[in-house]
Amino acid sequence: MIRNAQLNDLESIQTIYARSRVYMANHGNPNQWPNTYPSDELLISDILKKQLYVYLVNDQIHGVFAFIEGDDLTYAHIENGRWINNAPYKTIHRIASDGNVKGVFKACIEYCKNHADEIRIDTHKDNEIMQALIYKSEFNYCGIIYVQNHSPRLAYHYSKNKRQD
Repeated sequence: MIRNAQLNDLESIQTIYARSRVYMANHGNPNQWPNTYPSDELLISDILKKQLYVYLVNDQIHGVFAFIEGDDLTYAHIENGRWINNAPYKTIHRIASDGNVKGVFKACIEYCKNHADEIRIDTHKDNEIMQALIYKSEFNYCGIIYVQNHSPRLAYHYSKNKRQD
């Protein structure tokens, strides 16, 4: 089950992100999320805006992701490629699992695909596991974007209609 995150979920959410940071570091991706990322302030803001979601099995939170509607400033400029189209889109950010159940990424992506025709997502070049999951989920590699701290990310786009602008 997927539902909007609530303020009382914050401790469980931060536990998932802490486990994900360790997992990423142990699998060749130590730089994508610094030790304090994402901050409580960012997560609280996402919760209040109703753009942070949790994935539950038997009433236990096992995954978390932000699903944000509207233009993402970090996606305004893309290098070495282009977006599939310029249609309005939603963005998936900060998707993470506690590692205790299988299929969290797939369930979260399916939820997003059921709520948007155009979806964008990005990941660090060292996050090979995420890259494979993104490809498997029918996203197309589009180029390189730069996040707020100016580090590069591989950018992907899913278009239900696959139309080109």
